[in-house]
Amino acid sequence: MNFQILTFAAALMMTSTAPHAAETPAKPIRVILVGDSTMANSSGYGDAFCARINRANTCLNLAKGGRSSGSFRAEGRWDEVEGLLRGAAAYRATYVLIQFGHNDQPGKPGRSTDLKTEFPVNMTRYVQEVKALGGIPVLVTPLTRRSFTNKVLENNLLPWADVVRATAAAQHVALLDLNADSYAAVQAMGEDEADTLAVAPRPEKFTGSALAAGKVEVAGAAKSAFDRTHVGAKGAAYFSRMVMEEMKRALPETAGQFKPESEQ
Repeated sequence: MNFQILTFAAALMMTSTAPHAAETPAKPIRVILVGDSTMANSSGYGDAFCARINRANTCLNLAKGGRSSGSFRAEGRWDEVEGLLRGAAAYRATYVLIQFGHNDQPGKPGRSTDLKTEFPVNMTRYVQEVKALGGIPVLVTPLTRRSFTNKVLENNLLPWADVVRATAAAQHVALLDLNADSYAAVQAMGEDEADTLAVAPRPEKFTGSALAAGKVEVAGAAKSAFDRTHVGAKGAAYFSRMVMEEMKRALPETAGQFKPESEQ
């Protein structure tokens, strides 16, 4: 009888200490990217950023070229984000990275927003709505343009970056200061190296102020996809790493969600 009791006790102990093969795997995190062309696929860093995440299929790049903090919502694109947040039960956490500014600037009909009365309200509303749906809002200051004047990099997006910084502080949410990081890095590398980050090679015949505002349009010459706002594969890899490092610093709990350096 005692032998049977001991045998049963030993078996029970082994069962309680053995690994549970059928344990439910840990839920993954999800990342949703919301922004303009500098984050969108083909012209921005968003897809390259998603590729750095361990489970890249849980990173959704919903950024769209030409959108501002106002037009992204007006077109109904934000509705898709809210729908995704309502179906978040399969994820441990959903981080929504929000970056606007380029198309909020003046002179863009149907897209521009007022820097003082509209842009701050729009960014605050995005943050509050993500929170209300159980997501984690992460504000991203706009990626710098790469236009130089007398070897000094312009930063005409600084006022918009300042609003994003102030919004993050007021709403107590994470901030990825891509504007500050990218400005410092591009200024340090200089115009020639910065131009290699573009979508297409710089036409060697045209340099400096002729290209500062955007694409090359010269009578009799083929149009070039080169500009100093959008990024090609090299630029996407460069700036996506910058965003990843910012996210690791601002949200340390996400550090383990990115692939090792050797796999990136």
